[in-house]
Amino acid sequence: MTHVVIIGAYGSAGAAVAGELADADGIDLTLIDDGDPGGGLCILKGCMPSKEVLSAGAHRFQARHDERLTGDPPDVDLETVVSRKDDHVLNWAAHRRESVHELAERDGVEFVHATAEFVDDRTVRAGGATYDADYVVVATGSTVYVPEIPGIEDVDYMTSADVLDATELPDSGIVMGFGYIGMELVPYLAEAGGMELTVVEHDDRPIDEADPAFGDAARELYEDNWDVEIPTNCYERALEPTDDGGVRLYVEFDDGSEERYEADQLFCFTGRRPTLDGLGLDRTAISTEGKWVRDTMQTVDAPHVYAVGDVNGHEPILHVAKEQGFTAAENIRRQESGAPPQPYENVHHHVIFSGLGVYPFARVGHSEHSAREAGYNVVTATRQASDDGVFKSKDVPEGLAKLVVDADDGTVLGWQGLHYHADSFAKTLQIIVELGLDVREIPDRAYHPTLPENLDGLVRDCVAQLDA
Repeated sequence: MTHVVIIGAYGSAGAAVAGELADADGIDLTLIDDGDPGGGLCILKGCMPSKEVLSAGAHRFQARHDERLTGDPPDVDLETVVSRKDDHVLNWAAHRRESVHELAERDGVEFVHATAEFVDDRTVRAGGATYDADYVVVATGSTVYVPEIPGIEDVDYMTSADVLDATELPDSGIVMGFGYIGMELVPYLAEAGGMELTVVEHDDRPIDEADPAFGDAARELYEDNWDVEIPTNCYERALEPTDDGGVRLYVEFDDGSEERYEADQLFCFTGRRPTLDGLGLDRTAISTEGKWVRDTMQTVDAPHVYAVGDVNGHEPILHVAKEQGFTAAENIRRQESGAPPQPYENVHHHVIFSGLGVYPFARVGHSEHSAREAGYNVVTATRQASDDGVFKSKDVPEGLAKLVVDADDGTVLGWQGLHYHADSFAKTLQIIVELGLDVREIPDRAYHPTLPENLDGLVRDCVAQLDA
């Protein structure tokens, strides 16, 4: 029998590998995880609980934002928000935990609730026992990254996990980190907590993966609708506590000028790093320097050891973690049969629940910039949300969308949207892009006016350019 050890079986990536291999002929599984209550980052401290708390802020924002409604906007009861979130998290975690434990009831599958470490390249120790493995899958996820800024050890800071548990918030804050986490939590702090925020942006605009118009629109949306200031092209240089218990941040701009900002609280939304501490990789041949995991999900230095999900540093996105898990399971089977492992490939498909999820950003496939960099000759179409009456009628007129099409054969290469329900649009566009559809083959159908009128307009505009 082939023995596969999975370290991090409760997480999305590890559970995906386990589910794929549990019924495979000739494979015994040892599933290891020390999680409590178990469930992985997405369930416990990531995308699921964050969307729950964002929704509370979204309800208040939409009520406050709609001039047709009168009276004072309601307050967000943070204690109730957190309590309900915690109840749901425990239920979600229990579901994941039970699904993993059910796998362990099958023949040839064992679950060990303990911390795991490598003894050598093919031996793992957990719970006082050692396990000899033909293959090891590392799926230990990621940990909050705290930048080494002078003075950070002298000030208190809150991470995204702290915000999700916060039942009270101060009057003002400084935010370091304006990627996915910052884009989602900044308006929550401003809306639900009524906070005044200064958000440090290293580049010209937020949303690096988007064409510039989307980052500009996002910045304008945030500064127009919340008490948020976003200085751009600047970097954090030093931190220190203020006499009244707050925080002072010194920044330097690209032009050499300097500024300082003061607030009650520092928020550290500076991303995550792979969770590798304590794994004992120093007792193996595996080095984690540079790109240490191949596209096949095998580690460069030990092809029988796989690393999937956030831990490999490739793309810290939930659906990617699961798909990487499926790839690892398939490649283990391929290795056993003597077939060459296959690389994991996916169409770019990202969603940021910006603007409290009322104005999410989504990108599927290429942006115009990435398409041109890849050598495509393209035509594009851009529509403002306000171009379509249905966005106005629903009182969500802000935002825009863009379609990118191969000018030579009409293939839809990509789409971006920053507007109401862009997250839902993304699934339709994923199907179109992954199937390689010609934009001229997308049906032009009349139906009761709904938000996808925006997509219809993009398609028509691109077809008109191709037919010109």
